[in-house]
Amino acid sequence: MRVRNIAMTFILLGLNMDKPAFIITIDTEGDNLWQNRREIKTENARYLARFQSLCERFGFKPVWLTNYEMATDPVFVEFAKDVIARGEGEVGMHLHAWNSPPDHDLTGDDWRWQPYLIEYPSTVLREKVCFMTQLLEDTFSTKMLSHRAGRWAFDSRYAKLLIELGYQVDCSVTPRVNWRNAKGAPQGSGGTDYQHFPQHAYFLDADDISKPGTSPLLEVPMSIQYKHPAWLNAIKQSYDRLRGKYRSPSVNWLRPSGGNTAQMIDVAQKCLAQGNGYVEFMLHSSEFMPGGSPTFKDEAAIEGLYRDLEELFEWLAARTQGMTLAGFYQQQK
Repeated sequence: MRVRNIAMTFILLGLNMDKPAFIITIDTEGDNLWQNRREIKTENARYLARFQSLCERFGFKPVWLTNYEMATDPVFVEFAKDVIARGEGEVGMHLHAWNSPPDHDLTGDDWRWQPYLIEYPSTVLREKVCFMTQLLEDTFSTKMLSHRAGRWAFDSRYAKLLIELGYQVDCSVTPRVNWRNAKGAPQGSGGTDYQHFPQHAYFLDADDISKPGTSPLLEVPMSIQYKHPAWLNAIKQSYDRLRGKYRSPSVNWLRPSGGNTAQMIDVAQKCLAQGNGYVEFMLHSSEFMPGGSPTFKDEAAIEGLYRDLEELFEWLAARTQGMTLAGFYQQQK
């Protein structure tokens, strides 16, 4: 009887327990950060309502993973407060170490090199994460529960600090991807190598974030699939090694890049076929603004993006249910 009552509760809430989750994550940050500008603008905050409306039309609830400049932008703050108040999405934390207080000069020119947070001393890492958490919680009057590391760089120190601060979910892991060749600090060893991390959600081991463990922090890796079959990846990597080079196997993400709807659907299909209880989409907030990224440079490109999103969301709406990261965490407990 108790199981039946729980099932009825889910039905009344509009949740189908048999359907996997569709989790939309947006790295909410300044305009066109790919160009390494020293002055960061936040005009993209004015372009986010259209995407939020699209999500709501399909019953999806985006997670706005927010960094420093957006947390202090009045337009975004007003927008996000409304989303939270209506229960139509979530605000989480995202942190770019080089421009998030308190200041700490790691490289002599952090704005140029954009070092990873995990390259900073532990005391600085703590100060920056604590500052951002407090800023977001004070600004939005809600507990921060979800997080994604800036430039996807995550380690055990970072995970333990998130646990200490009461975060429930991290989504920094990009399975099958090695960021070692993506430099941060010139003297550093690059980003995190996620090639052999799990592709499914798992409560991580705080001492070894690549493994499931008993910590209370749920890791929800990005939805990423190999672009080529295993045999072709092996040949390509053998050829690279003969040339004295190393590259990760090519992958496709569940993220728009312009005209890639079929590719995104293929990624989602493979993730679901592999038994994942979710698929996870990502984009940057600036990519909703013409000229806000190298990918979507003008109005025509933005219109193309929304055509792709309509097609993708139509496909996903029949197979998944929209969920925030915090909502997905509650389902996994």
